[in-house]
Amino acid sequence: MNYKTKSRLKSRPSESPSFLSAPERTTRNGGRNRKQFGGRSGCMCANMSPSLFNFVEAKDKFTASARSALTGKSGKHLLNVFNQITGNESEKKTTLDQALRGVLGDQIEQKTCCDDYLSLIYLSIDAVKEGICSATTPFILLGDVLDCLPLDQCDKIFSFVEDNVSTWKSNSFYTAGKNYLLRMCNDLLRRLSKSQNTVFCGRIQLFLARLFPLSEKSGLNLQSQFNLDNITVFNKNEQETTFSQKPAEEKEDGMEVEEGEMGEDDAPAPCSIPIDYNLYRKFWTLQDYFRNPVQCYDKFSWMTFLKFSDETLAVFKSYKLDDTQASKRKLEELRASGGEHVYFAKFLTSEKLMDLQLSDSNFRRHILLQYLILFQYLSGQVKFKSSNCVLNDDQTTWIEETTKLVYQLLREIPPDGDKFATMVEHILNTEDNWNAWKNEGCPSFVKERAVDDKPKRPTRKRQAPEDFLGKGPDRKIFMGNDELTRLWNLNHDNMEACKSDSREFMPSLDEFFAEAIEQADPVNMVEDEYKVVRNPNYGWRALRLLSRRSPHFFQPTNQKFKSLADYLDSMVSKLAKELPKDIPSEEIKTGEDDDDDNGDNLLKDSNDSPSIQSKMVTNQQMDDVAAKLGAQWKTLASHWEMKAAELREIETDSEDVDMQAKLLLVAWQDREGTQATVESLVTALNAVGFSQIADSLSEA
Repeated sequence: MNYKTKSRLKSRPSESPSFLSAPERTTRNGGRNRKQFGGRSGCMCANMSPSLFNFVEAKDKFTASARSALTGKSGKHLLNVFNQITGNESEKKTTLDQALRGVLGDQIEQKTCCDDYLSLIYLSIDAVKEGICSATTPFILLGDVLDCLPLDQCDKIFSFVEDNVSTWKSNSFYTAGKNYLLRMCNDLLRRLSKSQNTVFCGRIQLFLARLFPLSEKSGLNLQSQFNLDNITVFNKNEQETTFSQKPAEEKEDGMEVEEGEMGEDDAPAPCSIPIDYNLYRKFWTLQDYFRNPVQCYDKFSWMTFLKFSDETLAVFKSYKLDDTQASKRKLEELRASGGEHVYFAKFLTSEKLMDLQLSDSNFRRHILLQYLILFQYLSGQVKFKSSNCVLNDDQTTWIEETTKLVYQLLREIPPDGDKFATMVEHILNTEDNWNAWKNEGCPSFVKERAVDDKPKRPTRKRQAPEDFLGKGPDRKIFMGNDELTRLWNLNHDNMEACKSDSREFMPSLDEFFAEAIEQADPVNMVEDEYKVVRNPNYGWRALRLLSRRSPHFFQPTNQKFKSLADYLDSMVSKLAKELPKDIPSEEIKTGEDDDDDNGDNLLKDSNDSPSIQSKMVTNQQMDDVAAKLGAQWKTLASHWEMKAAELREIETDSEDVDMQAKLLLVAWQDREGTQATVESLVTALNAVGFSQIADSLSEA
């Protein structure tokens, strides 16, 4: 008896007694329907009723098809079974999800290999792409596998998760699975040890950084909170120290070893740094300030930090490290033997290791880098800092001086101290940009286009009259103004009208300035406000004409003019002395439309010295030199002491080596100015060993 029949029986107890059996109740119910609608209609309703979805049967079919798909490594059979089963799409998807989880449960009970688990997850991914499975199913399967496997096998499964990050970021999976992946990674991090599984923890953090966008606030430390649980434990009881016993032990050990019994390479290095309990205690106490930098804003805590830091940095400064050639040789032997570089995520605070730690370059770099990170927080602008967290002038000065000292110590630590210090400085400068972005509320890096909220109203264009379009009987285009209409219809082809010879009407100097010269004569007694040079339109045309016809326009002068009229007065006085009244002036060509010979003659006439242009490097010469230099242009750049930023800009602008060489020559010409001559370029080429290129340039 189905649910509908049972509900009807409860609502009508008089018609369907409870003591009747199921067939009798069904018969009487069917008879009642036939009485109400007629016998034939009742049969039609019985035939058209939808069949109920059988969950158990569908799950068994999906389970069998999933196993066969894993065996045949093809999901086509699973897709065919999904299409054959009748029922709602959501019901079939839910059933397939349960079937896949059941297959995974059987695999886990049988303790199969990781490849079988991954094959099933691949099958679920294909099912999601085909639309026959829920988008969350692959993530649920991954979570089940990682929960049931030991950590060594979880490493292999997580490698699969890392390799398929592009799949998880696709539109089909990201929205449905990002929370599952975040929960799965957090569960793994809770199982892992930060000191023993450091690499695995780092891989998980890097995966989350690749998965989520930069603007995802769930992965940000928005309120600048510190890991206060990271407590460094060391011996704080001076009564239990072993520093007082160390010399006696060394003496006793030294008596047992005979001369010549230990090789030179195996001999332990003598202790060069005087270490006592006070230095040990002060050194490891600094870790508490690195753990919680807010303590530095307290007056008494700051004095303690200042005192301990000065003593620690004084030890680093007084006792320098030698070149670690022996350490390099041991590291090469370790790599050759197939070993891996081992490191620890937590400091070892044993008193016996203090001397070795202070003599280790990596350990010193760790401590000095902690100082730089602390100083950046104290002196930087952090949004969630308390109003009381402010440094005074003395604290700011000490931090600036100590920062310079720390960078100096980093450069002195071998190997590659300068390179390491430069890299750290660059990373911390980049961190300032991230802090500024976080202070601004983490705005999105994607700039969206401004969308006009107001919908555009559809406009219907009115048909223009034929006369306006020039299609009338006179073919005349009306511009809305008589003068504009006359000018527009002077010629049917406006471009040809602009090229007409009649439009070249440049006047001569004596014709244009005749009125101004006459007004400038004191005999005529014309007041300044009535002079034509006071007219702005006249002044604009005068400048255009002077630039084309007068050599005085390009000559430098130390005389200062308050206005354009004063400048034109000076030019008019010069023209009045030079221009004959009966001979028209000739047009002086500019560099835009004249020959180079005329320009050279003009420069020779205006300057007694030899022509500078004859010594300047031409564009063709730079092309020839660049083609011959090719990839060797950096040698010439080093000779010219080009900055590293300029070299990076040249490499960024073009990937072609010939073009990079050309850009170098252009940058040199811009920097040298008039000194960028052929002679100086030939000298530079000879200096760096490109004598053949220099000879070809001299001959040209």
